[in-house]
Amino acid sequence: MKIKKVDIFGIKIPLKEPFIIAYETYTEIQTIILKMETDDGYIGFGEGTPDQYVTGETWESTLVILKNELAPLIIGEHPFSIENIHNKMHRKIKGVPTAKAAIDIACYDLMGKIAKQPLCRLLGGSVHDVITIPYVLSMKEPEKMALDALHAVQLGFSSIKIKVGSDPFQDIQRIKAVRDVVGPQIKLRVDANQGWFDYSTSVRVINEIEKYHIEWVEQPVHADEISLMSDIRKRTNIPIMIDEGLHGKKELLEVIKTKAADIINIKLMKCGGIYPALSLISMAEAAGIPCQIGSMVESTVATAAGAHLSYSRINIMANEMIGPIMFLRDISSLCYEKDKLLLSEKPGLGVEVNLNALHELTHHHYTISF
Repeated sequence: MKIKKVDIFGIKIPLKEPFIIAYETYTEIQTIILKMETDDGYIGFGEGTPDQYVTGETWESTLVILKNELAPLIIGEHPFSIENIHNKMHRKIKGVPTAKAAIDIACYDLMGKIAKQPLCRLLGGSVHDVITIPYVLSMKEPEKMALDALHAVQLGFSSIKIKVGSDPFQDIQRIKAVRDVVGPQIKLRVDANQGWFDYSTSVRVINEIEKYHIEWVEQPVHADEISLMSDIRKRTNIPIMIDEGLHGKKELLEVIKTKAADIINIKLMKCGGIYPALSLISMAEAAGIPCQIGSMVESTVATAAGAHLSYSRINIMANEMIGPIMFLRDISSLCYEKDKLLLSEKPGLGVEVNLNALHELTHHHYTISF
């Protein structure tokens, strides 16, 4: 069995409303879908959703890397040879984890379909009865965020993630407004997306919002400032999560050595897919650090991959598989019940891609084959 053909689709998915975070405002998500076919007729799907502010990859650059470098490299490989495929990709080109994640996820989808098992089962089986997702609030004026939070509670969400990171004083008002309207029972998480910049601002804001009973604060300072995260953690009581500052093993080793975070946020697009994510989860577990599986606001394909991974590891205590609920349309569907994401028992990712929708959303299409 060999991979004989890879189709690369550069698509744009419209959002229900603008998604506003500290460093960007999005009205659509630019992502890349891979359709990978074996010589005996199996088809797997993968996805790469780049974020130039996090990994340095753009939509256009990722399309070119996949078309010219990585897709030709894996033609003729067995989809189960995931270690060899990753080694070949790393030898060919440094970095580009989002491009590598697209290939990785497609291979895992093929593995499940060939084995006739849902991916979660191949990864070790489900260890969680159900996984819940948070409602993510775009950064707006405090009163508008409070209204959005109230809407989330009415929809049945039990946890809310508050995007902040513009003006520290206003960020405190945003958090206060949300807590006031949702009451004490709803879990609140805060994500500054590197927006508080310095040590003193971060410590001051985190200590000020402690009274609002925050589960954790995510990435208060710049991604490169892992040692600063350690200092912030020593001066504050709210758990600290690292996101943009952690891509792979190198950063995780530094986090462990410096005690820079209470929780780590693993994203398939930052680390290169499911296979490298498994290593990070094991390293974190050995160090006693719980994990979250995050998202770059991906379509159903990468979202399903993250969901299967989340279900399969006991050290994953949270996830953000939220992309599909933010889109006006998608290329497939997943089963959401209020704030719960349920897995399909179908083989592989369990995602049935609507090819008509895929082609309608496509702006670029390339085919690589024997």
